[in-house]
Amino acid sequence: MERAKKKIKTLIVDDEPLARQNLRALLRDDPEIEILGECGSGQEALSAIEEQTPDLLFLDIQMPEMDGFEVLERIGPGCVAAIVFVTAFDQYALKAFEVHALDYLLKPFDDARFEKALRQAKAQIEQREINQLSRKLFALLEERGGAPSKTNETERATFLTRFMIKTASRVFFLKADEIDWIAADDYYVKLHAGRKSHLLRETMNELEAKLDPEKFLRIHRSTIVNIDRIKELHPHFNGDYLVILHDGTELKLSRSRRQQLQSALKK
Repeated sequence: MERAKKKIKTLIVDDEPLARQNLRALLRDDPEIEILGECGSGQEALSAIEEQTPDLLFLDIQMPEMDGFEVLERIGPGCVAAIVFVTAFDQYALKAFEVHALDYLLKPFDDARFEKALRQAKAQIEQREINQLSRKLFALLEERGGAPSKTNETERATFLTRFMIKTASRVFFLKADEIDWIAADDYYVKLHAGRKSHLLRETMNELEAKLDPEKFLRIHRSTIVNIDRIKELHPHFNGDYLVILHDGTELKLSRSRRQQLQSALKK
């Protein structure tokens, strides 16, 4: 017998009653959603979040006394698995992403735009549950003495193993092992996997900290490479080296990182 899927606990926060009513109507018939309630102010939202610990938050930005950004500052990062900002002001969009909102809905929005935001939220919540389950599993094995000895496997379980990729038409997951190399691209990073590349809103420093250093190594300030994809090193001009991947891609290797890479390749 298949186990019933856990419902996504959802809280609606907006100071406009009509806006709250609209969101409730859109969510009401979704069998995966459990609506915890509605809040008409930031202060109400703080109390509800603390008492009910929602998985998904639809959060209005422009509210009197305490706006949506202030609510997030008060509850802290990671308290809610997925946050979708709701706003009538497009200039808030960039700031919404800077504080790690999953998406934003610009009022007035249609059903299709809402469904897209909801799909992305569900995917992010699922990914978070997968990561939490992995950590709990390794912790249990360690307690029972069954975890691999002193190889930091429990710690390694916290490294990213999959990336959630959002496109205009869908959300899908890309395994870390499928990535050949990663390049900085302005305020994004570009994940190169085979003949395809995918943009992710993340800095190189943030991403480097989330990747398993046994598998991925930063070889330049703007490049991270999957160690298993490296075929050889070629001397370049003025004592520099090029990293050649199995598919023929050539990547520049910083002098300061050459010794670290050579040590990694010997393992």
